[in-house]
Amino acid sequence: MKDGLLLFLKGIAMGGADIIPGVSGGTIAFITGIYERLINAIKSVDVNALVLLKQFEFKKLWEHIDGNFLAILFAGIAVSVASLARLMTYLLHAHPIQLWSFFFGLILISAFVVARSVKNWKTANFLGLILGVVLAYFITSATPAETPEGYWFIFVSGAIAICAMILPGISGSFILLILGKYQFILEGLKNFDLTIISIFMLGCVVGILSFSRLISWLLTHYHDVTVAILAGFMIGSLNKIWPWKEVLQFRLNSKGEQVPFIERNLLPAEYLEVTGGDPYLLQAILFGALGFFLVFAIEFINRALHPKNKKYA
Repeated sequence: MKDGLLLFLKGIAMGGADIIPGVSGGTIAFITGIYERLINAIKSVDVNALVLLKQFEFKKLWEHIDGNFLAILFAGIAVSVASLARLMTYLLHAHPIQLWSFFFGLILISAFVVARSVKNWKTANFLGLILGVVLAYFITSATPAETPEGYWFIFVSGAIAICAMILPGISGSFILLILGKYQFILEGLKNFDLTIISIFMLGCVVGILSFSRLISWLLTHYHDVTVAILAGFMIGSLNKIWPWKEVLQFRLNSKGEQVPFIERNLLPAEYLEVTGGDPYLLQAILFGALGFFLVFAIEFINRALHPKNKKYA
């Protein structure tokens, strides 16, 4: 019962992270010690699972796919996404500096936690880290695209975004932002648009079943360099979640409302000078420190509950 509740809370944390562009639910899975089990459980939805389903061997099927684990975890994610979508939308508009500062601190320390699982920091792994930083910086500097709102593209967006969501350091929400579909999907969740939600989720299912096999293979055969690239990607992605920004260009969303389209990062003093807004520097530092503390608290709880488990990847 206690383990089930803890797993449900981890699902809630993953769902909350996935809503924010630049923050990855995969990172939460990694630092809470369930990442490898999650990948293996998703990967187990295979031909053997289909055979068991066809033979109505439901008990064996449930055990084969680690059903209890997936059901509790995804229940937490679903509850989080459904309940936090409106709250996160409000915070992004009303308290952006404090929110981004919190996640900046969380991602920064999470990159260290992920990198720590590299067993041998040889040249190839350092190069992987640098490659991840460079790739993430250029991707996060890209201008969000104007894309179709057709059902086919919603499906494709779900398939691509879910791949990012299961990777530490790569945000599915940010991928949606690059694809020009973040606000569109968030509005669909808020308004409980069953058509949009269903098509998007179908894309997610197809994407996650395909990609989980690739990431499992990479972690099995090239663990250290793969993790190093992911850690670098997390560091490079900090460019996207820098708290102080100037909006250079707006766009109209599906409701005809103006939303930021192109932004540039500013130092806190520049933010005050350019925008005239309060940079909330002390609050930003405190919320960044809270992000740091949360990751350390998660690690402490994990080690207390599973003292013999040294492996977190």
